[in-house]
Amino acid sequence: MRLALAQIDTVVGDLDGNRGRILARLEAARAAGADLVLFPELAVTGYPPEDLLLRPGFIRAARRSVEEIAGASRGITVLVGVPHLDGGLYNACYVLADGEIRCWYLKHLLPNYGVFDEARYFTPRDHPSGLVLLRFGEVLVGPTICEDIWQPGPTIADLADAGAQLIANISASPFHVGKDREREEMLRRRARDTGCFVALCNAVGGQDELVFDGHSVVIDHEGEVVARAPGFEEALLVVDVDPPAHSPVDSRADVFTFAPPRPQSERVRGELSPALDDLEQMRLALGLGLRDYVDKNGFGEVVIGLSGGIDSALTAALCVEALGAGRVHGVSMPSRYTSTATRSDAEVLARSLGIDFRELPIEPVVAAFTGVLAPAFAGRGPDLTEENLQARIRGTLLMALSNKFGWLVIATGNKSELSVGYSTLYGDLAGGFALLKDVYKTDVFRLARHLNEREGRGLIPQSIVDRAPSAELRENQLDEDSLPAYAKLDEVLEAYVELDRSRDELSEDGFDPDVVERALAMIDRAEYKRRQAPPGVKLRPKAFGRDRRTPITNRWRG
Repeated sequence: MRLALAQIDTVVGDLDGNRGRILARLEAARAAGADLVLFPELAVTGYPPEDLLLRPGFIRAARRSVEEIAGASRGITVLVGVPHLDGGLYNACYVLADGEIRCWYLKHLLPNYGVFDEARYFTPRDHPSGLVLLRFGEVLVGPTICEDIWQPGPTIADLADAGAQLIANISASPFHVGKDREREEMLRRRARDTGCFVALCNAVGGQDELVFDGHSVVIDHEGEVVARAPGFEEALLVVDVDPPAHSPVDSRADVFTFAPPRPQSERVRGELSPALDDLEQMRLALGLGLRDYVDKNGFGEVVIGLSGGIDSALTAALCVEALGAGRVHGVSMPSRYTSTATRSDAEVLARSLGIDFRELPIEPVVAAFTGVLAPAFAGRGPDLTEENLQARIRGTLLMALSNKFGWLVIATGNKSELSVGYSTLYGDLAGGFALLKDVYKTDVFRLARHLNEREGRGLIPQSIVDRAPSAELRENQLDEDSLPAYAKLDEVLEAYVELDRSRDELSEDGFDPDVVERALAMIDRAEYKRRQAPPGVKLRPKAFGRDRRTPITNRWRG
């Protein structure tokens, strides 16, 4: 039979727009001669719809939308995700054919870890009831939804026992670096264990902090990849499959019969997109997450504070790549502590990227603020207060430009700084979106070099890449005056934040005890800052925010 996997970029709550995207891809699949087309999990509503699912009017509107989609299903069978209300609310895969809703499959396993909160909204399908098989001539297809295939338990095994030859999975599987490889290896195991072909159609696009990477895939019964869609872009993957039959040992599934596969004059083997390395995945995920956040929320242009440092340089370069130079504005805000080199590099970077550039010196504003505060500060010498004041003045100027021109402020802080609180509330944390929020400082440098290599030129000036990091808020300041070296710090951060290694385990793992003590103390103190940080693209298995929800008031120091 001929399969089509439509990985589309939906918008949460945009029922009309999502329906339009689904109908366009449905028509393309029909034109390609597909017998069966798969759309992602909850494609009708967008994923994750979160508390929109608690609104009865939203559920009713989603039902009307899927009924309209069903009306276009003549000559092709459609699997599409939609919330289903029947006593409880279910995460469902509707099966559309012959202009109507023919049946549905209800998700059995509801993920409730990491970024997932499905148990808050949905009722799980009771097992073993509710298995569905779709018969297309001699081919039996078993529909499933996302998590149902991640676990090697009864749902998948029972479908195979009931005679399924192809397990079709509609999915909204959020991205982190390497997730495509993990997902594909899991699917290969399911295919080998069950003797079934496996087809997974994944969502693509950005939704707030989440990115969905696509990489839809079809795998044969021996665990070999038959076809693979590209990552981080919409695609229609079409492929002919001929899964082997095997005798059912179980007949608990409800079987629905559809038109048999149509004879095809020529076999379609399907695209086999290459795998991407980690840096390329990061680049594409950051670009997609930013572009969708900006466009889906109705922003036209963005503004970035250009310090002449590596973080703002990488942020600006990624913004230009995602949005185009005409939508990006760079603002240099030098103070008395800004070196001639960094001041010059900010302008050189702007010329290299081809973006609008302006300079707003902050020294007169700093003088005004310190003058107003002088009576209150009498008898006290300069300290961190005066440093943070500069950062907050810069944040205020950027937000003023945002208010006046409607530009979205892109914060430039990275995960290393956010982890240890090396950032100023209402200063460099100010903004509507924090692009590098889940990018460690060491990866900031790696990505900058990667962009330059891709361009074949110093898109980001080499002087910026080579310069030791500095906030330039006092004379001769370097980040390493206040922090451990980033190479050592990032290793500890990854182990503590993402792998949940304890203080004792970190010591046993051979990390520098001084780095561990300093880093953990700063991480635990900085939770209140992270709660007030803008959203940003999730790149790692455990990002701050939805993944890692640590109490602000917390005395555990393990």
